[in-house]
Amino acid sequence: MLIWFVVIYLLISASVGLYVATRVHNTKDFAVAGRSLPFPVVTATVFATWFGAEAVFGVSATFVKDGLRGVVADPFGASLCLIIAGLFYGTKLYKLNILTLGDFFRLRYNRGIEVLTTLCIIFSYIGWVSAQVKALGLVLSVITHGVISPSAGTVIGAAVVLTYTTFGGMLSAAILDFLQMGAIIGGLLFIAWIVSGMNGGAAAVVAHAAEAGKLDFFPKGGLSQWFSFIGAWITMMLGSIPQQDVFQRVTSAKSAKTAVYGSLMGGSVYFLFTFVPMFIAYAATLVDPVVFNDLIQHDSQLVLPMLVLHHMPISAQAIFFGAILSAIMSTSAATLLAPSVAFSENIVRGFVPDVSDQAFLRMMRLTTVGFACVVLTFALRSNAPIFKMVENAYKITLVGAFTPLFFGAYWKKSTTQGAFVSIVSGVFSWLLIEILVGEDAPLPPQLIGFGFSLLGMIAGSLLPQKIAPTHRKECSTSPAD
Repeated sequence: MLIWFVVIYLLISASVGLYVATRVHNTKDFAVAGRSLPFPVVTATVFATWFGAEAVFGVSATFVKDGLRGVVADPFGASLCLIIAGLFYGTKLYKLNILTLGDFFRLRYNRGIEVLTTLCIIFSYIGWVSAQVKALGLVLSVITHGVISPSAGTVIGAAVVLTYTTFGGMLSAAILDFLQMGAIIGGLLFIAWIVSGMNGGAAAVVAHAAEAGKLDFFPKGGLSQWFSFIGAWITMMLGSIPQQDVFQRVTSAKSAKTAVYGSLMGGSVYFLFTFVPMFIAYAATLVDPVVFNDLIQHDSQLVLPMLVLHHMPISAQAIFFGAILSAIMSTSAATLLAPSVAFSENIVRGFVPDVSDQAFLRMMRLTTVGFACVVLTFALRSNAPIFKMVENAYKITLVGAFTPLFFGAYWKKSTTQGAFVSIVSGVFSWLLIEILVGEDAPLPPQLIGFGFSLLGMIAGSLLPQKIAPTHRKECSTSPAD
């Protein structure tokens, strides 16, 4: 019965996505939903930005093992990122009427900076999207009791998401986010209510977590722990801002005001609701301490699905797995779309500048299929935990794209040369320390790279200019659609 429920759910989701795809007529519809989304849909799609595999499986498992200080990156850094990005994109970039962040870099600096930052953004998505499709495989394997292997489930899940994303783009993703948000919130709250009843109420679970030290937030060790804590927070909070999927979700709003308010609401709901799977996962360890504490040591990502599968009635199982699939598919669609749009718009278009809009739309769809193949290959070969795959994804955008983005928007003295030095020094120093020193570095490697990117921007902009912009424009005009 549960398997049939999942099959029907996947078919309905794909059907809705394909139906919405009939309203996609041009690249603007495909990339930013025609800039037509109302406040409720923007709120839902911003919330769905990260409420996927890492929030349900990764963050909850990390909380059970390390407590609140272990999840400083997500939800604390992630929710702040959504709020900051909404304010920034809604007030600074929305009026530019651009499709991608790479367009901003081209307008503000030049074609070279556009390509470099776009490559940083695209590479960051490989691990991020892989985590989502890997989680789909995990869910399908658990539901079928291993009849479908995690690898086969990954392929099936990726194929479903790819189908409606390739045709419907951001419009399909946003509408499904809105429809699935109710299933996500209602389903997980229902499971939380059941599991709290199994442990004497929510207050008893929270009290037990507090006694176990799981609610301690700040590090109690020396400087090295504080640096790791700050590094994880900053990486997610700032490194996630120059991300194409966040940009697309915010700028798909029908107005700048809707973009700002939708992001504020979506980020706030995300922060509050991410504590629900954390609560459920911790409560699971109280339901059957021997089984679930052993599971935490071997594969903590299975805590939630195993709790539901072995301790919940079939109706609760159907609701839970429906909610989980909703969450993961919502995140997967937009994160698969984002790098594909960025690659098409900011890399490929430079070689075919006179291509028609319809031909370019086909190109975006083909790129989406190609990127899905790359992501699927990476997911099938990677053994990294879901939470780590997501957390590591934003290091490259922190050191390579954040500084040129924010300085380009707020510092009039920033130059193309400064942006180039910032990108090269940030990425090079981060990779050098990551490879040669790794975890033994006195500071997290990405923080050192971030520091060098800031110094590179300031020094490169103030020193005599050797690199001139090719067609720099003040970012207050709107390029053609």
